[in-house]
Amino acid sequence: MADRVRIAGGAVSFHVRLTPKGGRDAVEGWEAASDGSEHLKARVRAVPEDGKANTALVALLADRFGVPKSTIRIVAGATARLKRVEIAGDTAVLAARLEGVTK
Repeated sequence: MADRVRIAGGAVSFHVRLTPKGGRDAVEGWEAASDGSEHLKARVRAVPEDGKANTALVALLADRFGVPKSTIRIVAGATARLKRVEIAGDTAVLAARLEGVTK
């Protein structure tokens, strides 16, 4: 989990590889990158214009992890497929939910 999820300052952060216009809204589990790092794969139906895909990602993650949308923010990669996302809240609970993500 150390490579997947970082805990700092009352929040967890992790990388997400987002596929916009993906046909459905879904979190598809963890995937290893060529450099050995891991990221959460997600897809949304929204298009990558005017922040619509990012907004859909925040809604998807809020629903999946049972947190308010206001606790989620994209801290890096807003215009890239690979993003760093941060969720504020009970870090132990959030880290356990993230670790348990499967398809």
